[in-house]
Amino acid sequence: MPDITFLTNDGKVVSAPEDANLLRVSLREKGGIPFKCGGGLCGTCKCLIEEGRENTDAVKKKEEKLLSAEELEQGYRLACQTFLKGDVKVSWEEAPKGATAGARQVSPKAEA
Repeated sequence: MPDITFLTNDGKVVSAPEDANLLRVSLREKGGIPFKCGGGLCGTCKCLIEEGRENTDAVKKKEEKLLSAEELEQGYRLACQTFLKGDVKVSWEEAPKGATAGARQVSPKAEA
């Protein structure tokens, strides 16, 4: 099972099944990657694969529309479009404290 290291989230490490989607694992394991739409339309989940780029699948057309060729070459991906074949280390830009910039994190539902 591939290990994912969420560098921006204090280096949190989680294991995920092969071919797992990076954003879904982040949501399930509280990895912290920001998101808004989850479908490759907004770019909120842009992240940098710092190690293990070879362990990700091919760049999708949606990513080519939202990320520049330079960003793709540097290793940026959209977490919602990235599937894993092995270990990766990922980071992202954090929103300034108090600013959500439209991103949301899933919170547990309150009991009624």
